[in-house]
Amino acid sequence: MTPFTQQVIQILLDIPEGTVMTYGQIATIAGNHRGARQVVRILHSSSRTYDLPWHRVVNARGEIALKEDVARSEQASLLRGENVEVSDSGTIDLQQYLYSPK
Repeated sequence: MTPFTQQVIQILLDIPEGTVMTYGQIATIAGNHRGARQVVRILHSSSRTYDLPWHRVVNARGEIALKEDVARSEQASLLRGENVEVSDSGTIDLQQYLYSPK
């Protein structure tokens, strides 16, 4: 496992319940400001293995990026279960819910 992947996994595990982070934000903190697509790949391949809170990651506009209706609905439902307001179009208010680790 690369150091970047290890960093991404740790950042994901540290996202508190009721908050979200963006793919690009995670990539930047992990050391690669252009690595948002790598974060997507890590989430896709490692979420089950490491029990990652994949539902707490959204795109830079605060939108659920998943295109499949079932997956979009599941992500919205999981976020709502953590008291994150998700609009009918799948948007989250980043000013209110964005987590910024220190």
